[in-house]
Amino acid sequence: MKQTGNPGGTKLAAAVEPHVAAHPGQSGLHALADGRDALAARLVLADAAECRLDVQYFIWNKDMVGRVLLERLLRAADRGVKVRMLLDDFGTAPSDAVLLAIDSHPNIEVRMFNPIAIRSLRMLGIVADFRRTNRRMHNKSFIADGQAAIVGGRNIGNEYFGASDAYNHADLDLAVIGPVVGEISDAFELYWTHRTAVPISKLSPQTTTSEEFAVKRAGLIEHYTTAVQSEYADTVRDSEFARQFQDSAVTWFWSRATIVNDHPEKVLTCSTKTETHLAPKLRELVDTTEGELFLVSPYFVAGKNGVALLAGARQRGARVVVITNSLASTNSVPVHSGYRRYRRALLEAGVELYEIKPTASSRRRRSGGGWFGSMGSGGSMGAGSSGSSLHAKAFAFDRGIGFVGSYNLDPRSSRLNTEMGVVFECPPLAKRLPEESESDLAHTAYRVELDGRRLVWVAHEGDKEVRYKSEPKASLRKRFKVQVLSLLPIEWML
Repeated sequence: MKQTGNPGGTKLAAAVEPHVAAHPGQSGLHALADGRDALAARLVLADAAECRLDVQYFIWNKDMVGRVLLERLLRAADRGVKVRMLLDDFGTAPSDAVLLAIDSHPNIEVRMFNPIAIRSLRMLGIVADFRRTNRRMHNKSFIADGQAAIVGGRNIGNEYFGASDAYNHADLDLAVIGPVVGEISDAFELYWTHRTAVPISKLSPQTTTSEEFAVKRAGLIEHYTTAVQSEYADTVRDSEFARQFQDSAVTWFWSRATIVNDHPEKVLTCSTKTETHLAPKLRELVDTTEGELFLVSPYFVAGKNGVALLAGARQRGARVVVITNSLASTNSVPVHSGYRRYRRALLEAGVELYEIKPTASSRRRRSGGGWFGSMGSGGSMGAGSSGSSLHAKAFAFDRGIGFVGSYNLDPRSSRLNTEMGVVFECPPLAKRLPEESESDLAHTAYRVELDGRRLVWVAHEGDKEVRYKSEPKASLRKRFKVQVLSLLPIEWML
């Protein structure tokens, strides 16, 4: 089912090509900060596709968002669209039986990246081959007819699109058109044809009969019918992007843009062999930054080399700002245990540290969101979420060059997992990250400072400034876990 080239003559091509022709050599970029817009963008592209859909994800949950998007892909396949799904085997929730049923559709092919050998006892398979299975495909991309694509930080699951009643992520994607889409398609092809991408049909001895497929499809349709009648679904249908797309009125920022990505061979080679790595390309941008380096990373473990890199930027006179999760908001206590080791050194080097509050979502709902939109935009049944966490990965270099993608500033992204993202030279878009983030940081984040040798967390609560002497709003359980984990030699895995 290999597909190459950009299909012309489709409705999507007809909609995109006049805009691209008016901006030769440039790509159109549209930030998808709000979760509802981000889901609507994927749904409208799935519905618009006439030739092919290529999707690549680390996590695909079997929740409302996962099932709704899967049903839309099946509907596209029913129309004759060739659908290729490349999923990380560790992060994918649907069972082999479900994946085989999807793969049995004549227009869909499912491949698993770096698959776990023991299918029935997955945890045993992971432990038995840990050195290999610990290295995952963290990429996220959604490509329609080779004409439009979405890349960024979101996996496929309720919490990434403001649809969870319990816990949501602040995240960021870019919808793109123009030459960069060809690069994204080439990156997908590189992974799709790599030896680590194995067809699901070769991994499992199970087979799917037409009757079994019909049963699974009926269950999916039933769930889909219920989901599209929810209050949340109404907000997705009425999202700003959905309206703009239907009216051919999407606002694009035009600039030179390129994809940076790890080679899939990264998961099979020594982590010190950086020829296959994305990280050195981003380091080059850090090294040439003179005025301001603005970094947003939910999982931030600087390490000694990272501290030296950011300290070097400060010594050149650049302002360095890092926004990450607080202990109270993080969904990865082990990563926080690695992050806390370097806080003092970063502050002593002059780095500005901000940690997102777990209540940031309610503030964003009241203020209408910002660069990251609303982290808790309503829940699958409109109930709203009680917690939130940062998940966006975005960097701005001198407010002129930007990066949005899947790459975290931690050892796992640098050395173990594969990553991807878009680098763009577009000051109007790049400067939005610091401008819109800083406008609300006093209320959505704690600023970490040094008071003598002691760390303090400064927050604005109402009209008052509050100074905490320990990690604010974090449970005793989380504090205990982070203390214990910080003693373990696990930084290389974080």
